[in-house]
Amino acid sequence: MTASADRRCRVRRVIPAPREAVFRAWTEPDRIRQWSCPPGATIRESEVDLVPGGAYRLLIEAEAGTLHTAFGVYREIASPSRLVYTWDWEEREAAVGETLVTVEFRDDGASTEVVVAHEGFPAAEAAEGHRLGWTWSLERLEDLFR
Repeated sequence: MTASADRRCRVRRVIPAPREAVFRAWTEPDRIRQWSCPPGATIRESEVDLVPGGAYRLLIEAEAGTLHTAFGVYREIASPSRLVYTWDWEEREAAVGETLVTVEFRDDGASTEVVVAHEGFPAAEAAEGHRLGWTWSLERLEDLFR
């Protein structure tokens, strides 16, 4: 789990479930709402058009009631092994510019190793903030399958 000076972050986690189930949790709106945000936050809306060129949008409500909207476009979908999509925030104060997320789902016996690589941040601080967000979200994903 590192954020580097070259404006990237990478997070790994082993999820106690087969990769087909983990891939579905990452791509089905109802499942995404159950885990894809930091503790204390909730996803109020989750929209997914899971085709290359299709868009997604996640409306996240933070514990303090502030809203944050993540959005992007799917560039590559290789079910159940890989997703590549763009990422940014709609809210001007949170926007980092278009970044790229690559998620790999690797068989690990009865479990799945998930590797998230997020790159293209304008500054190392933005990469570090997203590394924390991915870490918290993957902990919630792991809890979903316990």
